[in-house]
Amino acid sequence: MSVTVRLGVTRRGLLSSTAALLLTASTIQARTIGGGLPWAPDAGNPPTPIWPAPWAFFTPEEATAVEAAIERLIPNDALGPGAREASCAIFIDRQLAGSYGSSERLYVRPPFAEGTPQQGLQSPLTPAARYRVALAALDTYCRTAYVGRIFARLGPEERDLVLQELERGTVRLDGTDGQAFFEMLLQNTMEGFFADPIHGGNRDMIGWKLVGFPGARYDYRDHVTKHNQPYPLPPVSITGRAEWVQPRR
Repeated sequence: MSVTVRLGVTRRGLLSSTAALLLTASTIQARTIGGGLPWAPDAGNPPTPIWPAPWAFFTPEEATAVEAAIERLIPNDALGPGAREASCAIFIDRQLAGSYGSSERLYVRPPFAEGTPQQGLQSPLTPAARYRVALAALDTYCRTAYVGRIFARLGPEERDLVLQELERGTVRLDGTDGQAFFEMLLQNTMEGFFADPIHGGNRDMIGWKLVGFPGARYDYRDHVTKHNQPYPLPPVSITGRAEWVQPRR
């Protein structure tokens, strides 16, 4: 099995324990209803499907660094494809290019002070700005520590070591908190691994297949009383399954 950054925790254990939480507590903005009553279908702001395309936020160099990191956080191993194969970098890129990246729906006015762990991060930097500063600082650190090589040019074991040191807080990144950046990157990667594919990650429902999550199926009545039995049907995205799409004539 490939190295998991979380020491002492197996890959499946880590992902299974966080899947349910991340499906409800994600960076993805919930659907809201606009206007007055009566409510009608599509009256809110349903998500727009995201298709692979040029990066919306990351520069090519930043995207390469993020992909080099996430493939070590959730590696491709005997249990199945990892974060890179699941297009988690696309998910993070689109989130940073949207309201999450700009902290559009958060209160971000001063004064700023170091808060307690219960208060969360207290920073004037938006998530998008934190990624931009941290990725540049990460390459600066690696050039010094690894004879001129940037993070994406390191070998798998070297990248694991850098990520472990970031997690422990022993790597200092100029202009930002390296440990806080690691926590954000890990959280966003897991969110992309388990989010509905409509948001750009979890390609081919890789994450859902790993933990046995059925997805957005509308009816489970035939299986409610079948306790401790695997769900026999494949997962379904908000947009359905690829084989359901009728070819154009």
